[in-house]
Amino acid sequence: MKSLSYIAVEGVIGAGKTSLATILAKRLNGRLILEKHDENPFLVDFYRDPARYAFQTQMFFLLSRYRQQLDLHQRDLFHRVAVADYIFQKDRIFAVLTLDEREYALYEKVARLLERDILKPDLVIYLQASTKRLMTNIKRRGRPYEKSISEDYIRSLVEAYNHFFFHYTATPLLIVNMEGLDFVHNKEQLEDLMAQIMMPLGGTKYYNPLQEKGAKK
Repeated sequence: MKSLSYIAVEGVIGAGKTSLATILAKRLNGRLILEKHDENPFLVDFYRDPARYAFQTQMFFLLSRYRQQLDLHQRDLFHRVAVADYIFQKDRIFAVLTLDEREYALYEKVARLLERDILKPDLVIYLQASTKRLMTNIKRRGRPYEKSISEDYIRSLVEAYNHFFFHYTATPLLIVNMEGLDFVHNKEQLEDLMAQIMMPLGGTKYYNPLQEKGAKK
């Protein structure tokens, strides 16, 4: 664990990344860094009319995430680990899906300039979940600005995230299959997941808890 000073948790909307990041930060006495979705003034309009508000929404997120990520350069005397519920590169996943060709060309120029200042995590954890489970989680938590999210949009995000992390090589990566996994309410599952996270990791590792549990029987 000594080599891990920055952990990032990723996943599609509703995957449980904020819950896991919060648990990790508490367990490791870490500094918690959460996305500030509520501060984006275009988000509600985007879910109602994506084509009209995509560029404004995306640029706000890009700059907001950039400012937040810059804080990671500042040494924190009270926490030895930083835990975030996103990686900066995720912004491009959304941009590819939502922006037209001209908008994306402009976005890409700005994003490439900003990425030069961004620190890479020591470990990225990708919570991989099905569209059905994500939609259930989104409806259950009942955030007002998420009420207009369509199943088609979530499905497209699932495909985009899976494609992104299938080709991801920038940092060590732990891909967690969330099918049947409930680390928030199941202590045994949480402890098993924590053990996986604490193991030294290089490259990409796939963690399928139900398959592994069945194999042990």
